[in-house]
Amino acid sequence: MADDRAKLEFFVEELGLLFEEMGQGRMNGRVLGYLMLSTTPQVSTAELMRELNASAGSISTATRALAEPGFIRRVSVPGSRGHFYRADEDVWGAFLATEHRWFATRRRLATSVLAALESPDDVVRTRMENMYAYFEWLETYHQKMSADWEAYKRQRDAERDSAR
Repeated sequence: MADDRAKLEFFVEELGLLFEEMGQGRMNGRVLGYLMLSTTPQVSTAELMRELNASAGSISTATRALAEPGFIRRVSVPGSRGHFYRADEDVWGAFLATEHRWFATRRRLATSVLAALESPDDVVRTRMENMYAYFEWLETYHQKMSADWEAYKRQRDAERDSAR
């Protein structure tokens, strides 16, 4: 049991460091790590605060930041007014499924800058056109990547099932 606890703490802290290195905030990674290792249907904000030795504000900030891109989900518990969260079975696939919104936001920004530009030959226009095109291309490629990820999981699961 103590060995399992140490492994849990190691993963939670390492994911926290990984998120921090990516500029996403250490607490975001710690919360995600804890939820990924949880075997309960949901985890309360109070449990996250207690187990991660964190304030209500840092847990609230982290859960909002993780829920928006799809890493975690807020779930309701009948009869309870508290906030509860869980990680999807496929955390990374859930993130991948919502990531396209980020691309559309960047395209809209490029479009608004392009609409405001007066000079058609300006280097800024070229940069904004490239920004728009890049995120348009990335979104198209993202759709293929999402489909490839689902196909990869199906093949993996079929191979695992046939080996049993």
